Formats: sequence, structure tokens, C-alpha cells
Amino acid sequence: MPVDQHPLRSVLESVDPNSCPTRLNFHCHSLCSDGSLSPAQIADQAVEIGLEHMAVTDHHSADAWDPMQQRLSEWSEAGHSVPTLWSGCEISCVLETCLVHVLALGYERNHSAMAPYLQGDAVIGEQLEAAAVVEAIHASSGLALLAHPARYRLGFKPLMRAAAALGFDGAECWYDYEMQPQWRPSPLICEHKASLAGDLNLLQSCGTDSHGLSLKGR
Repeated sequence: MPVDQHPLRSVLESVDPNSCPTRLNFHCHSLCSDGSLSPAQIADQAVEIGLEHMAVTDHHSADAWDPMQQRLSEWSEAGHSVPTLWSGCEISCVLETCLVHVLALGYERNHSAMAPYLQGDAVIGEQLEAAAVVEAIHASSGLALLAHPARYRLGFKPLMRAAAALGFDGAECWYDYEMQPQWRPSPLICEHKASLAGDLNLLQSCGTDSHGLSLKGR
């Protein structure tokens, strides 16, 4: 499926400063990597919050998807509204000589192109280059987004421009860099990222990057 026809695109095109954490969350972690919640616990909170779309983006792991989907199916069968669960993972790579993270969203599960990046640890060699990561995500019909662009050694402007030049689909524009107990997008910096994303024709994403006991905070 061409990435410009990906069904997740229309969801990301609706992202705004108020989308997270009550409607959309495309960045959170479970016990399958470095999070504190089990996949089932994340599913329970997602239903309680009323999320419409979400992805668990464990580092180099997609192990949370099956138990998450099973738990959400149980909630659905009991008559509750449940979010659409998209495949996701967070991949380390090198962009402009800087180690960054890429959110792979909505890719074809079990696709061979993603296999090297779902072994629990970062890859080495040529596969660590951002271009290779984007190629693998696109080969598996997924979208590649630069995670939290303002958290790296290099500034978000050169990194987002480099990402756009390599064919990234978007960037995580709405993010809580202060890591408040209750998630909120950091003022000014998030607006600047969103404006640049518009200039670069990049999709905007949002997520709490939860590692603790609540999907509503970091």
C-alpha cells in the first residue's frame, strides 16, 4: 500500500494541541520494553480515558500488540467503546550524525523488512542509518515519524528538515518536554515544530511517551 494512501494519514491530519492524551496517543511504552504497565493495563486505561486511536511504541519490540488487542476485544465484546490499535514501535537510528528515535506506525505486522528492528535492541551498521529505517518502515506499508524532535543533541530544525529530505512522513510535534505529571504540550516549542512540519509537508503526531503508571503522563 502506498504510504500516501495509508489509512492512518487522515487520523494524523486531524492532530491538534488538544488531541492528546484524551483522544489520540501514538507514543507509549509497556513492560515489553521500558514501561511500567502491562499491555492489558494499558488497554484498560485506554478504554477508561476514551482514546479513539493509539499505538504502543515499545523500543525495538512489537510484543505488546497481541495482548493489547486481545484485551481490547474483551472490552468490546462487553459493550465498551475501544480505540483503534495501530501497530507501533520506537526505533533508534542515526540522522545527520545524531542518534534519534523514529516512531514506526501502522506498518504491516510480521513483515520481514521490520524484523531486524524488532529484536529488542538497536541494530548496528548500515541498518542503523535513518534512510535504511525509513526504507524498512515504508516497505512494510508503515509511516515513519521523527520522535520528540527537540530532545536531541542537534536542534529540531535541521533534524526535521533532514527527516523530510529522507522521506519521513511526519514528526511528533505535540510533546511534553517538561514531563509534567499531567501531560501537556510544551508551549512555544511545540508550536514552532508544528509550523515547520507544515512548511515541510510533514504529518503531525502526538503522544505522552508514558513509561510510568499512567497513560496521561510521562
